[in-house]
Amino acid sequence: MNLYLKDPEPSPRWSPFGASRPISELRAGAWLIRERWEAIAGGETQAIFSPAESLHAFTEDSTARVGPVEPVDGPAIVGRSDFAPTGVTPQFPNAPARLTNGEDTVGWWVPAGTTWDGGGAEWGAVELDGFLLHGAFDLITALEHFLVADVADFVHEGGDAIPDGCVVIGDPLDVVLLGASVEPGVTFDARAGAIVLEQHVYVKAGTRFEGPLYVGPGTEVLGGRIHASSIGPRCRVHGEISHSVFLGYGNKAHEGFVGHSAVGRWVNLGANTVTSDLKNTYGHVRLQVGDEFTETHRQYLGSLVGDHAKTAIGTLFETGTVVGTGANVFGAVRPPKYIPPFAWGTGGEVMNADGFLTVATRVMPRRDVAVTDEVRHMLEQLYRSAVPR
Repeated sequence: MNLYLKDPEPSPRWSPFGASRPISELRAGAWLIRERWEAIAGGETQAIFSPAESLHAFTEDSTARVGPVEPVDGPAIVGRSDFAPTGVTPQFPNAPARLTNGEDTVGWWVPAGTTWDGGGAEWGAVELDGFLLHGAFDLITALEHFLVADVADFVHEGGDAIPDGCVVIGDPLDVVLLGASVEPGVTFDARAGAIVLEQHVYVKAGTRFEGPLYVGPGTEVLGGRIHASSIGPRCRVHGEISHSVFLGYGNKAHEGFVGHSAVGRWVNLGANTVTSDLKNTYGHVRLQVGDEFTETHRQYLGSLVGDHAKTAIGTLFETGTVVGTGANVFGAVRPPKYIPPFAWGTGGEVMNADGFLTVATRVMPRRDVAVTDEVRHMLEQLYRSAVPR
């Protein structure tokens, strides 16, 4: 059946990612939210409905077109992008229905011969298991909710033999290598969950993996302790990473602790960039975006780092720091807890559009991603939507 996804209204709660990508393209556990909905529908996404006009130029990998809400003819599912289903498809009735999770409507089932036009409040309910995200900070909560089961699914498929010279603590069957290249001297600790290394992952000696853990295709792991995290495709990581989500194409190639954090695409974290993820008071973390504050109800929360952001060496982020899209963070060892999009340093300056495009068009081909006219247009729209003229 056809699948359509509906993004929430723009809100500081989704900073810094809501300004640069549809919410459906965020990673909840090992998988994108879109991929979780596609498992429910048994098919690919046809369109993503976003109220943010700046995202209508979004193009990435094989992502569906992004545009305003439009009528949907059945058979189809319309799912909320801020809800991540578990992958268990319910029994759909012959009549149109709301997909519910507790008291929340999280989607709509549109059978053949009917049309969804944005309403459906009067439709009957079909319960759907999953997790409702209340903001970007809940990417860490979703990681805790999903990751153990996500990586356990891979165990049933099996994998390649563990190379000689590696150490396994726990059940060797919980180490799933799917075409990864692993040097001798790597430790796999699978006592708390399975460890999955996808195709073309390369791991250097001296790395310690602690499950549950998912490492996406083409990622290079250059040493250090990698624990309870989900790392998207084509990243380079090193140092200590714990309970964190990397959306993909990120670079953390040096020492430094990243904990309970979400790191966007095309981010470069300079050597010894460190995130604090626990307040000295052991209290809940509150986020600041501009003049607005959001209660996360989380005790552990590091940094939320937007797409294309960069940090200088030795940057120390306070607990609950939000780094805007395209920001270049330098000039202060301890930056403020909110860094606006396309900030140039921490003194209130803003990077110009040409500077941002120049850097992006240098970086993206380094990961074999062509900067086509469509990609350039997307980057221009990101900048124009965030920086007043």
